[in-house]
Amino acid sequence: IFAVTMKVTILIIYFVFLFGLGIYSFFKIKAPGDYFIAGKRTGFWQIAGSLLATILGGSAVLGTVNLAKDQSWAAAWYILAASAGLWLLLPLVGKVNRLGKFTLANLIGQFYGETERKSASVIIPLAWTGIVAAQVIASAKILFSFFGLPYETGVLFSGGVFILYTLVGGQISIIKTDLFQSLIILAGVVLTAFYIHGLPGTAVPSINDSFPFNLNFSPIDLLILFLTFSSTFVVGPDIYSRIFCAKDAATARRSIILVASVLIPFAFFLAYTGVFAYHNLDAEQIQKSAALIEVANVYLPEWMAGIMAAALLSAVLSSADTTLLTSSMILSELFNPDINNRRSLRHTRYFIILCGIASMLIALKITSIIGTLLLALAFYSGAFIVPLLAVLINLKVNKKLSILAMV
Repeated sequence: IFAVTMKVTILIIYFVFLFGLGIYSFFKIKAPGDYFIAGKRTGFWQIAGSLLATILGGSAVLGTVNLAKDQSWAAAWYILAASAGLWLLLPLVGKVNRLGKFTLANLIGQFYGETERKSASVIIPLAWTGIVAAQVIASAKILFSFFGLPYETGVLFSGGVFILYTLVGGQISIIKTDLFQSLIILAGVVLTAFYIHGLPGTAVPSINDSFPFNLNFSPIDLLILFLTFSSTFVVGPDIYSRIFCAKDAATARRSIILVASVLIPFAFFLAYTGVFAYHNLDAEQIQKSAALIEVANVYLPEWMAGIMAAALLSAVLSSADTTLLTSSMILSELFNPDINNRRSLRHTRYFIILCGIASMLIALKITSIIGTLLLALAFYSGAFIVPLLAVLINLKVNKKLSILAMV
């Protein structure tokens, strides 16, 4: 009873703080631009924190640790691939910041035309709803593992929180809380890794045994990961939304450098935790939950387990709110290519509710975090990576064939 009370208390304090900031941000919204891109005046630390929190969603954190079951230390490549994508994005930041207004679909329209913009405004939200669903699945599993909340109830609760939080504060609240959330995520995972290191009666195989490659992760697997996953950080709606929010290109560029650098050691902290879990915990025990959660439940003191619960829910919310808002803004552009008006703001809020409900329905039917996430990312990357990169690096393109290329 004490253990549950401690976790619940930490969680309540966290959510009160979070929604307090959300409500505060609601009263700061004076124009549609404030809601969509936080007035395009966000500084270095907030952009960096928001970018990091968006990348380290619950699906990425839990999924990376779970990958260690088969891939061992090579599971680190999942986050390292994200870092690689950000380094590749750096040369494009200036152009994206200069030309971008509110969404990536609008950017596609500038390069290829109105028909292509409308097509993107349908395809991107379809894919990104799957990513929101992955966060809902992750959140429901966290609530089940830490608090015994039934999965279906967790889906409804998580989806409701995601919708309400995004609906109220928009980009202002997301940007403000993401820095705080990113620090919780980093602290939760790093503290856990340090705490479990060298515990009596535990053992972890050497990194040299399975990194960079092993029987379950080959150079071909790495190439596929780079093509389908790293590429979404070079050209991705949620990543670009952060660039659009930055007050200038230099701020966005410095933020990306910091986040890409932080992800490198963080990848190994996550991989270490996963390798530790699959070598020291009962296999049946992990099968029912997520490896990272079981490590927290079995090895951490209650106050640290409470921080880890908050960290994981932070990771989930920080990706879900950005993705949900981005998808809804892009859908609004179907009705008006320039969404900088009150009517489009109202439409965006309607779409937040619809996309949120759709993601909840998906989460009730599909319970695989990584499976849902990678399917959604593959759907997106297949449609847009090549057409967008082509115009961003000034290649000659055939605009008449662009729709065919995306389909």
